[in-house]
Amino acid sequence: MATLHGLNFVGAALRKSGRTFSVATPADGTPLEGRFHMARPVDAEEAAEAAAAAAGPLARATGEERALLLEAIADEIVALGDDLVRRACAETALPEARIVAERGRTAGQLRLFAAVAREGSWVDARIDRAQPDRQPLPRPDIRRMLLPIGPVVVFGSSNFPLAFSVAGGDTASALCTGNPVIVKAHRGHPGTSELVAGAVRRAIERCGVHPGVFSMLHGEGSVVGVQLVRDPRVRAVGFTGSRAGGRALGAAAAARPEPIPVFAEMSSSNPVFVLPGALAERAAAIAEGFRASMTLGVGQFCTKPGLLVAIEGPDLARFRGLLAAAVAATPPASMLGDEILAEFDHHRDALLAVPGVRLLSHVDGADAACTQAGAVLAETDAATFLAHGRCADEVFGPMSLLVAACDARELHAVAAGLSGQLTATVHGSAADLDGSADLLELLAGRAGRVIVNGYPTGVEVCHAMHHGGPPPATSDARFTSVGSAALERFVRPVCLQDLPPHLLPPALAEGNPLGIERLVDGVRGRH
Repeated sequence: MATLHGLNFVGAALRKSGRTFSVATPADGTPLEGRFHMARPVDAEEAAEAAAAAAGPLARATGEERALLLEAIADEIVALGDDLVRRACAETALPEARIVAERGRTAGQLRLFAAVAREGSWVDARIDRAQPDRQPLPRPDIRRMLLPIGPVVVFGSSNFPLAFSVAGGDTASALCTGNPVIVKAHRGHPGTSELVAGAVRRAIERCGVHPGVFSMLHGEGSVVGVQLVRDPRVRAVGFTGSRAGGRALGAAAAARPEPIPVFAEMSSSNPVFVLPGALAERAAAIAEGFRASMTLGVGQFCTKPGLLVAIEGPDLARFRGLLAAAVAATPPASMLGDEILAEFDHHRDALLAVPGVRLLSHVDGADAACTQAGAVLAETDAATFLAHGRCADEVFGPMSLLVAACDARELHAVAAGLSGQLTATVHGSAADLDGSADLLELLAGRAGRVIVNGYPTGVEVCHAMHHGGPPPATSDARFTSVGSAALERFVRPVCLQDLPPHLLPPALAEGNPLGIERLVDGVRGRH
């Protein structure tokens, strides 16, 4: 096992402080190796200063140079081997297979963004050439492209210690587009964070990149994190976590003399609508699939299905029994930490206390000393759901609420009453789906991803993926935190009018020296 130093990564330097903390494994409370230094205000100040110094050089770097950096980070993370897997498993209680898969996803998304950086068309170059003879007024030469926004602060998430953490998708998309990154490491997995930060540092050194392009700090988000958000050199924030945390960071960013965007993924109940034909055709398969999705990772996925909506009748009665039995047969498992378990207990009890909500199935034998949580299935009717907003709130953990509607009209009313979601799912037979255009259109207005005859857990990292949604699921429905479109969060457009040809950046120059796709006089192509 690699030795951990517990220091903060501040550009090229390592910094210690007078305050340290340690962690224990959630699986059984055993203390883990390492004392980790809480970043001081001066560390955050120096990290922002280093990022500002690196912003120009990184923005001027070629797509090939950025691609090589991203690929080197991926290689260094994979090279950590079993040390990374063991530490991540110990700090999160997530199984080895899950961590190995997440390591592959992390390396894969770094390489995806490397390919995007190398190809270069992400700059969305647009050229409208001058028309000096146009009447009644000539048209100037107008050229537009996207530029990096500047230093980005990334907050590591609790539930994805690799893919949404130090070198996760936020970091990859920021570096791809030429933005330095300062990571506020999650306190639940500091050793994992240090190992990955070390991999990033080695990649930077290997590629000869300005060391200020990356820093990583330990500490409280409400202290060092907020300080970074308020720093005038920081230009954007990427956050995955609670609604309260995202809103606090958004408020801090909005209160700056120069407000900056906070791209926050915050909460989602991810409703699943099961239509009558699907219940009649494959109740058992849907019950098992839903159970597996709601308890995957102990329900600690942002896409966990927390609501299931169906129409009352004999088929739903049969399905209810199958799902309740499947939930009751699910073994309890350790959550990511005692604070997360306490939050789960609180929100579970609050939902069960709503008049008209009843417990349908639950798992006995959960051990709070090992942060274990048992799966819970509750039930209510559509009228109760619509009357009590608490029923629609996310419960982060292995719990879902079955909502029984009287008829299709009431099922649509439930859909219409939803706030913004990351996902919405419809299970239906061929006949069901032929008559579901209105429901699908309604859900597309509520969610960033609409799924048919599938389950929301399992977010493919690809060009077409959208992982976002209307508030409160995220702070801005226009953007995704997964897939190559995630880079759109960390760029800004600039329009250049009548610049002399020799001063144009290569992406906008005549002859297209980069060979990228561009929109020239309204025609898209590589010309």
